[in-house]
Amino acid sequence: MELFSKNKKNAPLADRMRPTTLDEFVGQEHLIGKGKALRKALEEDRISSMILWGPPGTGKTTLAFIIARITKSHFITFSAVLSGVKDIRNVIKEADDQWKFMHKRTILFVDEIHRFNKAQQDAFLPHVESGTIILIGATTENPSFEVISPLISRVQVYPLYPLEADHLKIIIDRALKDKERGLGKENIVIAPEVIEKLSIMANGDARFALNALEAAFYASHKNHNGVHIITDKILEDVVQKKMLLYDKAGEEHYNIISALHKSLRGSDPNASLYWLSRMLEGGEDPLFIARRLIRFASEDIGMADPNALIIAVAAMQAVHFLGMPEGDLALAEAVVYLSCAPKSNALYKAMKKVKLDIDKKPNLPVPLHIRNAPTALMKKIGYGKDYKYPHDFPNAFVLENYLPDNLKDRVYFTPSDRGKEKEIRKFLEKIWGKKYQKKGNEGDKP
Repeated sequence: MELFSKNKKNAPLADRMRPTTLDEFVGQEHLIGKGKALRKALEEDRISSMILWGPPGTGKTTLAFIIARITKSHFITFSAVLSGVKDIRNVIKEADDQWKFMHKRTILFVDEIHRFNKAQQDAFLPHVESGTIILIGATTENPSFEVISPLISRVQVYPLYPLEADHLKIIIDRALKDKERGLGKENIVIAPEVIEKLSIMANGDARFALNALEAAFYASHKNHNGVHIITDKILEDVVQKKMLLYDKAGEEHYNIISALHKSLRGSDPNASLYWLSRMLEGGEDPLFIARRLIRFASEDIGMADPNALIIAVAAMQAVHFLGMPEGDLALAEAVVYLSCAPKSNALYKAMKKVKLDIDKKPNLPVPLHIRNAPTALMKKIGYGKDYKYPHDFPNAFVLENYLPDNLKDRVYFTPSDRGKEKEIRKFLEKIWGKKYQKKGNEGDKP
C-alpha cells in the first residue's frame, strides 16, 4: 500500500514533507529519543499494538507510517468513519493471508479510532490479543473516555504533545530548503522573525505551520528580481489568527474549565483571565462559562462574600443582554471579582452533610410545634402547639428546635473565619451559645 500521496508533486506541502525515518522525525523525544521505550521497541523489532494520542499535527499518522517502514510490515489503513464490522473481518482475512503466504505481519492503522462504536472496537479484541494484527490507533481524544477498557488493556497508550516552537522552526526551515519535496527550488526570502511568528501561531501543529507556509508562498508575488518575499503582513492575511487547541465537546473543554475553576479558587486573577480568554477565543458558549461562574460563587465563596453570587448572575445577564463580543468584559469583571473574593466552601460542605442525613435516615416528621394548623382538627391534635414567635422576644430571637427531634443537635453550616462568614460565625455563636460553638467547631462528619 502506498503510504503517502501517489502524486507527490500535487500533494500539499505538509504531506510531501512527512518524515520517512525516525531520524527525520522532529519532536516527541520522550517516545523516540535515544533509549526511549518506543524507539527501543522498534529497534528490537518487538512492536506491539498501541494508541497514539495527541493533538492535531503532532506526528501520529507519520509515526505510524514510519513504524510500518521500519518493521517491513504489511500496512493497512482503515476508516473509523466509513467501515463496519464486516470490513474488519475482511481485514483480518487479509492479515491471515499475509502471514500464511508472505510470513509478513500486518499493521492496521486506524485514524480517529475514537469514532469506532463499541461493537467495532469489540471486534478487534480477539485479533489484537492473538497478534493477528498489530493495531495502531490514532486519536485526538482521551482514550480513557473514548476507547473501551478491554481494548485499552491490550494496547500501549503513547501520548504525543504539541510541538515546541523550536521544533516547528526546524520543520519550516527544512521545507524552505528541501529541493525535492519542499520549496527549495523556489526563490523565497522570509525573515527569521516571520518564521518565529509562524512557529508561534501554529500552536504546536506542524501540519498547520506547513500549510500556512505554502499558502503564504502562493499569496506572495515575485519582485523585479524574481524573489518571493513572505512578509509578516502576508502571513497574517493567510493565517488570520492563531489556532487555539480547544474542543468544546472533548477533553480540552474539561481541562480548561477545570483550569479556570482552580485558578479562581486559588485567587489568581491573572491565570483566571487567561483561561477565560482561551475559552472565549476557542468558541466556547459564554453562557456556559457564566453558569460555571455562578456555581463557583456558591461553592467556593458562599457566605464569605454574598455579593459574589450577585456579580456572577449579573455577568450572566449582561452576556445574555449584550451578546458577544460585548459581553466579554462582564465575564472578565466577574472572574476578577471571584478570584479576589474571600473563599469558603462552608455552604458546599453543609449541603453535602444535609444530603447525607436525608439519604441515610427515613423521612423524619416535622416537629408538631412548627407545623401549620389551618383547621380545628389540626390544632386539636397539637399542630403548632407551643410555637414561640421570635418577634415576640428580645432581638427577635428565642432558643427553639426547628429540626426533626433526632437531629435537633445537628450543625450543618459551620462558617469560616474569612470575609462575611467571620461576622456570621460571631452572630451564630452569640445567639446559639456554647452548644453552637461546640458543634460549629467539630469536623465535617454529620
